[in-house]
Amino acid sequence: MKHYIELTKPRVTWLIVMSTAIGYYFGHSGWWSVWAVLHTLIGTGLIASGTAALNQWYEREADRQMKRTQRRPLPSGRLKPNQALWFGWALALVGGLELGFGVNWLASGICLTTLATYLFLYTPLKKKTWWSTTVGAFPGSMPPLIGFAAAANKLTSEAWVLAAILFLWQFPHFYAIAWMYREDYSRAGIQMLPVVEPDGESTARQILLYSVLLIPISLLPKWMGMTGSLYLIGALVMGLLFLYSGIRVSLDRTKVRARKVLLTSVVYLPVLYALMVLDPVRL
Repeated sequence: MKHYIELTKPRVTWLIVMSTAIGYYFGHSGWWSVWAVLHTLIGTGLIASGTAALNQWYEREADRQMKRTQRRPLPSGRLKPNQALWFGWALALVGGLELGFGVNWLASGICLTTLATYLFLYTPLKKKTWWSTTVGAFPGSMPPLIGFAAAANKLTSEAWVLAAILFLWQFPHFYAIAWMYREDYSRAGIQMLPVVEPDGESTARQILLYSVLLIPISLLPKWMGMTGSLYLIGALVMGLLFLYSGIRVSLDRTKVRARKVLLTSVVYLPVLYALMVLDPVRL
């Protein structure tokens, strides 16, 4: 069971579920339904876990060539490929049904579309072009839409703003990871930007660009009446800190600076979500 749980990438799944919960928070109106919330989070968590397992099944040979992934259940031989394949599809199917019958089919459809684009577009493109990061950012930004649709059975501008924030956040986060593990990606034949252009200049430029774009987009919830001044100040401070880490890595293109960007990104998103929930406008 430990090996199967490892296939689901719990830390990544937790981030997806957290982003879904934020979408649900802004999409709901009237009385809270505990059961609807549970169906939303469980269903999304199951599909996200299934997607992670299927992704590892697809990339098992590449994972075997990278030091950071060699000890995963499939390349290490602790699980067989067929076990991961059926486990992943079972989780995804149950998660889709959980969302469909538990909340609504719009949320289920968005979630399953996210799985499809991640597995059948983003994952194969990783060995073909560094633009795969951009393609992957689209399914990666869907969790708030899933949560919002589960609560409201529709998508509004509020939902798309939440998705836009998550979309932009992913670029500094994943480019930092790509820079830190570029040798690994190169061995596996994965065409990340730091592999294609190993001097790191273009990677740092992308990190800086999206860190800049993230600031005004992250302030939109205030101007749209979703949050208040507490969020506005906090989002601006966090955005500037994120930008500062991007500036530092553009001036000093090292793994140490890339790790700083990664750590800042890991802190940034939960803090931003906390500010959204704690903001007086929603209390």
